[in-house]
Amino acid sequence: MLTRNHLKTFSTLLLTGLMLLTTTATAGLPFFDSQGDKLPTLAPMLDKATPAVVNIATTATIRVQENPLFSDPFFRRFFDIPNQPRQRERKTSSLGSGVIVDANKGYIITNNHVIAKADEITVTLRDGRSLKAKLIGTDPDTDVAIIQVPAENLTALPMANSEKLRVGDFVVAIGNPFGLGQTVTSGIVSALSRSGLGIEGYENFIQTDASINPGNSGGALVNLRGELVGINTAIFSKSGGNIGIGFAIPINMAHSIMQQLIEFGEVKRGRLGAQAQDLTPELAGAFDIKFRRGAVITQVVPDSPADKAGLRPGDIITQLNGKQVKDADALRNAIGLLRIGDKVSLKILREGKSKTLQAEIKEAESKNLGGEKLHGHLTGATLADIEEGSRLYGRIQGVIVAEVERGSPAWQAGLRPNDIITSVNRKEIQNVEQMRERMQRSKALLLNIRRGNAALFLYLQ
Repeated sequence: MLTRNHLKTFSTLLLTGLMLLTTTATAGLPFFDSQGDKLPTLAPMLDKATPAVVNIATTATIRVQENPLFSDPFFRRFFDIPNQPRQRERKTSSLGSGVIVDANKGYIITNNHVIAKADEITVTLRDGRSLKAKLIGTDPDTDVAIIQVPAENLTALPMANSEKLRVGDFVVAIGNPFGLGQTVTSGIVSALSRSGLGIEGYENFIQTDASINPGNSGGALVNLRGELVGINTAIFSKSGGNIGIGFAIPINMAHSIMQQLIEFGEVKRGRLGAQAQDLTPELAGAFDIKFRRGAVITQVVPDSPADKAGLRPGDIITQLNGKQVKDADALRNAIGLLRIGDKVSLKILREGKSKTLQAEIKEAESKNLGGEKLHGHLTGATLADIEEGSRLYGRIQGVIVAEVERGSPAWQAGLRPNDIITSVNRKEIQNVEQMRERMQRSKALLLNIRRGNAALFLYLQ
């Protein structure tokens, strides 16, 4: 039974809790005076932030393959179809968002998938102005793109240090969901350093429950000071709608990519020259060490930066430049975001003892090769080894089809960009050079292909 003393104690605790809640809210949210009442509001911050977030509309032309029957002369004569090309063009359009980060030069950060293959890019500002934008550069591996508009009366968002974000920080997402126009949603940072999602080649996402929907891509994730902390990129959803799991690229990462795109028009990634796998409790037991987070080196490329630094198979990398390496993906992401010539400090465990190695990131050698140099049936295709740092590296062996010219022998044979050739004439291959050896004196080719999640054979004769 509740006594009067119980009720008095409960009331005191409730009042104390409300006072703490009020104090927390006051510290986290700005307040606005309305007729003598103080109400929490984000409006003053958004008045400054929203003009820097733009809507992006693109148009693109794609080629649509006609039905093969139209190439049959008998079919064309029978139905009195005039001569016309087998391919026709169709216009497509898409909508997304972007963030002005340099008002003086008109630079805008957005997602690569927002402007990919666009023939024309139109930026609409908060004040209603529409401006034609030009593409500065893209990086599909991180899904970052930079476009530029005339620098006339623009507002830019200041950038925060996304390394200082903490789980539980309040954030606001600003974008153009479903083409409705500029929309603002709020939430918190749900998690940090999300990777291994298979969304991009290099992943280090901020996870948030602020509503992010189609069209928000490329928009801003800001803190309560109106500083840019991330670029909204993707959602986790089975239905396509928001379920409270959204992902943003940390602005530190996006800004690093931006600098290279502006300077070079592309991202020049280097290599360490080592392959790694996650340190598991079972592996830790096999190495007779206490389990901790890290990446186990499984292979070191001869004469690579890793080799020159003294890295060996069996070494466990636990830190890179003072930051914890929790697994192989984290190591790959960290290396992939470094620039050629950067120095790295690797803290490793070797036979249970801690050691620090120094390495310098070097430029990766391009091994792209025209298919015609391997076999006539491959004319029109550009083939390449699977590069260190790509999400396929160490997970699948073969040769990747980098490009295929439409209408070429390789295209007509059925090869498509991003196909991975895993075997030639029933013999597995690991690289372009091995593929050349397998094709010697072969008139016909039987290729085993990995295409997305599917596998197929192509017979070229």
